[in-house]
Amino acid sequence: MPNAIEIRNLTKNYGRHRGVNNISLTVEEGDMFGFLGPNGAGKSTSIRCLLGLLHFSEGEIEVLGHTDKMQILQDTGYMPSEAMFYPSMRVGEVIRLAAKARKTDCSKEAVKLCERLKVDTGKRIAELSLGNRKKVSIVCAMQHNPRLLIMDEPTSGLDPLMQEVFFSLLEERNKQGVTCFLSSHVLPEVRQFCKHAGIIRDGEIIRVDTVENLTKSNLRKIKVKGLTTIPRMEGINNIGTTAEGISFSYTGEIKFLLTTLGQLPVSDVLVEEPSLEEIFMHFYEEDKGGKEDGTVLA
Repeated sequence: MPNAIEIRNLTKNYGRHRGVNNISLTVEEGDMFGFLGPNGAGKSTSIRCLLGLLHFSEGEIEVLGHTDKMQILQDTGYMPSEAMFYPSMRVGEVIRLAAKARKTDCSKEAVKLCERLKVDTGKRIAELSLGNRKKVSIVCAMQHNPRLLIMDEPTSGLDPLMQEVFFSLLEERNKQGVTCFLSSHVLPEVRQFCKHAGIIRDGEIIRVDTVENLTKSNLRKIKVKGLTTIPRMEGINNIGTTAEGISFSYTGEIKFLLTTLGQLPVSDVLVEEPSLEEIFMHFYEEDKGGKEDGTVLA
């Protein structure tokens, strides 16, 4: 299957600082790809370079077989993380302006999208909440039926019901062969909807794999009440104290841990899945330990 996105050794400098450092990434056509990272990790910088909106210092980028900015934008729908429009314009005018910029009649598709997302086309942009501006941004990105959708933090500001509608639209397009590139710092939505994902932190790609493999981590957060110390055992890291007991991260067998704790004066045990940040840190520690499995990209 051909690749929708190919990034090779991309570096973007901001003066003395680097936005992204020597990153390489491949996304197959038809994939639903998650681009994960905390705020400030380099996600938006990578996307803007990808679209030709930023000049990069080094590297090569190819999107849908093209390297020319105008050809890339022709077949791509882009939703930026900040939904900014002319505040005095009405919603319908903004949507028509976006279609006019592409020299395409998108009116029928725009009507369908506005109905699904409950977009009021008569309101002025200045009257809209962040969530409603996000919905307008979704319509502008999708109305011309692009082959590639690039969405940067698309669900921030959307209420849970609209998040469901958004992902329904995304899945429908993906089943039609549209490649979806979803930048996010929300692990659950990437876990639920994406097939593959890449993790970026501090401007560097840490890991690229299937979402199933990336979220298969045996890392767990443990909170134990009734103890002030914990016996030394393999797999315990990041030990901290709380008012009620201790907390730590654990990568060993849960059964072994619970058996050990059962022999101690414990009043309660809470086992949680790690946060996205903790999974990043776990991958980072593995990366520093030797890059053993070949999935870490420099």
